[in-house]
Amino acid sequence: MSRKVNLNAYFERIGFAGSIAATLPTLELLHALHPATIPFENLDPLLGLPVRLDQDSLERKLLAGRRGGYCFEHNTLLMSVLRELDFSVRGLAARVVRMDPEAIARPATHMVLAVDIGGTTYLADVGFGGLSLTAPLKLRADIEQATPHETFRLTGGAPDWQLEVKLDEDWQALYVFTLDEQQDADYAAANALVSGDPSSKFTRELGVALSPGGQRITLAGNRLTVRNKDEAPVVRRLETVAALRETLVTIFGIDLPDAALLDPALERVLDHAPRQDG
Repeated sequence: MSRKVNLNAYFERIGFAGSIAATLPTLELLHALHPATIPFENLDPLLGLPVRLDQDSLERKLLAGRRGGYCFEHNTLLMSVLRELDFSVRGLAARVVRMDPEAIARPATHMVLAVDIGGTTYLADVGFGGLSLTAPLKLRADIEQATPHETFRLTGGAPDWQLEVKLDEDWQALYVFTLDEQQDADYAAANALVSGDPSSKFTRELGVALSPGGQRITLAGNRLTVRNKDEAPVVRRLETVAALRETLVTIFGIDLPDAALLDPALERVLDHAPRQDG
C-alpha cells in the first residue's frame, strides 16, 4: 500500500496557497508553480548516483533536500500529488524528437501525464527542462495554445500525438507520445537507461532549468541563458567550477551535493565546454 503524499511539504516548496479541489484552476496553478520553483537538473546521473523514483526518495530530494531532478522525478512527484488531490491522472511515455527526428524509432525515454477533468483530457509535463510546459494543454489537435511562456500545439492523435512549440515564427517538434498508460516497471526500465547508460546525455552533460513567470533560465554545460518573454536572450559562459557552483546555488536554488563528488564532475563539464565566444 502506497503511503500518503506530504502535500504540506510540496505546497510549501512551490509556494502554493489556494483551493485543492480537483479542478482546472487548481491544476493550472500547480503546473505554473512547480517548474518555477523546483529546478530541472541532472546532477545525480552526472555524478554516477542512482535516480530513485519511490515517494520517500522524491520527497527527500526534491522537497526536503532542495534539489531538483529530471522528467521521471518531476512528473512522478506531480502525478502522486494530483492523485492525492483526487485528480484522474495517467502516466504516459514520449519519444523526444527535438533536433533528433531519428529518435522516433528508439525507446521512449520521457515521462508525461494525462489528466482528465470534466470530460476533457489535458497534457501535463513539468519535466522537460528549458521548455517544460507551464500550463496544461488540452488534448486537441491543431489548435494553438498559449502558456505563460511559449505557444504550443498538438498534432496527430491517431494514435501518435506530437507536441510542438513556436519559437520565433517557427514550429519545432518536441516529442511524440501515445495515450498508452505506463506502469512503474516501464518507468523503472526507462529511468535506468537514461540515468545509467554511458551514452545517455544525462550522464555526460550538465542541464539545469527554471521557468519562473515569463522567464526561462537554463544552464547547458557552462552556458547560462536567461530569456525574458519578448526579449533577446542574455547568454554568459561560466569558466570556473566556483562560478558553476555559485550559479547552481544562487540562480537555481540548489542545495549542492558533496563537493568531493560534484567538483570533479563540474571539471569534466568545463573540459568539454567551448570557451568564451569571440
